[in-house]
Amino acid sequence: MRLGIPCQPPDRSMTAATPQTVEQLIRLGYEVVVQHGAGAPAQFPDAAYEEAGAELADRAETWGCNVVVTAYAPDDAELDLMHPGATLIGRLDPARHPELVQSLQDRSLTALAIDTVPRISRAQSMDVLSSQANLAGYRAVIEAAAHFGRLLNGQVTAAGKFPPASVYVIGAGVAGLAAIGTAYSLGAVVKGTDVRPEVADQVKSVGAEFVPVPTAQEVSDDGYAKEMSADQAALANALYAEQSAAADIVITTANIPGRRAPLLLDRAAVEAMRPGSVIVDMAAANGGNTELTVPGEVVTTPGGVTIVGYTDLAERLPAQASQLYGRNILNLLTLVTPDKDGNLALDLDDQVVRAITVCQAGELLWPPPPVAVSAVPKATAAASSALPSEADAAAEAEAQAAAQARSRRRMTVGIALAAVAVAVLVLVTPAAATSHYIVLALAIILGFHVISNVTPALHTPLMSVTNAISGIILLGAISQVGNANPTISAVAFIAIMLASINVFGGFAVTHRMLAMFRKE
Repeated sequence: MRLGIPCQPPDRSMTAATPQTVEQLIRLGYEVVVQHGAGAPAQFPDAAYEEAGAELADRAETWGCNVVVTAYAPDDAELDLMHPGATLIGRLDPARHPELVQSLQDRSLTALAIDTVPRISRAQSMDVLSSQANLAGYRAVIEAAAHFGRLLNGQVTAAGKFPPASVYVIGAGVAGLAAIGTAYSLGAVVKGTDVRPEVADQVKSVGAEFVPVPTAQEVSDDGYAKEMSADQAALANALYAEQSAAADIVITTANIPGRRAPLLLDRAAVEAMRPGSVIVDMAAANGGNTELTVPGEVVTTPGGVTIVGYTDLAERLPAQASQLYGRNILNLLTLVTPDKDGNLALDLDDQVVRAITVCQAGELLWPPPPVAVSAVPKATAAASSALPSEADAAAEAEAQAAAQARSRRRMTVGIALAAVAVAVLVLVTPAAATSHYIVLALAIILGFHVISNVTPALHTPLMSVTNAISGIILLGAISQVGNANPTISAVAFIAIMLASINVFGGFAVTHRMLAMFRKE
């Protein structure tokens, strides 16, 4: 099949394929056709696509391919250029654009909305919402810093000192965590809030203080939070207003695809913020999380609060956004091209394919059946009856105490036997060599404390250090293997065997570790 990559609208900068992904698409068997200038906004020249093996063509020929991949929803004029039965892949947002779905039906097209990929583990590599949200969270902090007009990190200088900026992030999804990590790396004091208390550890792991919402919110089967009740929302909004009033920068990320963004900060909450404060509303495209957000614009309230309502935060990093989006598309096409022969094979029994298929040859398949992405086991009566009684608990505690006592006795006996063995060894050793035991004991103690305190991330590099130590042992054993004393010669031979195994095994493990970081 011929796969077309058309130019995007003039006000958009992201493209649906990069020269790297074009090479991979050709390996899947597709004839890739790229419209002249399709990659220019993302700094990918036409020559790079040609070098990757793509054919350059005009607008009509590109849209006339069997499969057309876009980064945005096309208009009717572009759909008119497609042939009946052709396939369109892109960010279609069918839940919010029923008129587009009708246009696809009227033209007997097959449409795959990659922005409706279910939130399941095996679909993560195709999840365009997450990949773009990661970039958007980073860019949100950059935009906030630009409009804030002051440094985010605190400094102490000869001319005076000033404290770091305080950043408050509402929502700890992909975008929120990216924003928290970026703000923290720039030196700001960061706080994060989410309606899901289980994400507290994730917030803390990227450098922020977690501020819990007074009432927890349940997560629905599709992986998104359920809508709060009026009382729950009031308590949460009161917390948001309190924390925002004390922050220099507020970043809101509450956004559910296909629905209007929830209102987190009303007019009163925004007006209570200090002059010079900045709000970056990452849900501006879906209505905004603040009452005063203007989608696509930057506004300043009479109180001096700047509200950034950009709807294209990820696209302000066009090269990276295109790379991630192109990779999402490539992973999807790999799934639906199992034979790598350049022919789409839409298996509607696959829950990922079914979830993203809006229509097939004009037949409406939207909305898809729900995909359960999480399941919380419910307590049953049988489980309750299986709980241990007080007598069973007491018996179990007594058994554990007895086991611990036996373990302590075995440890005491082992230490005593080791002490006796060491004493005997010292007594039979010549006096001139006794001092070596002191060095050995100190080396054992020091080595134990050093190795036990090494972070797990350094265990593999540590293997290289042990290789060097084993090399020293190997050289020493080689020098003694020809000794006239048969006992010394035998021990040296055993040392050569063990040290050789450790050296070659260590290098093999290190080689495999390094191979994980090499590009294909």
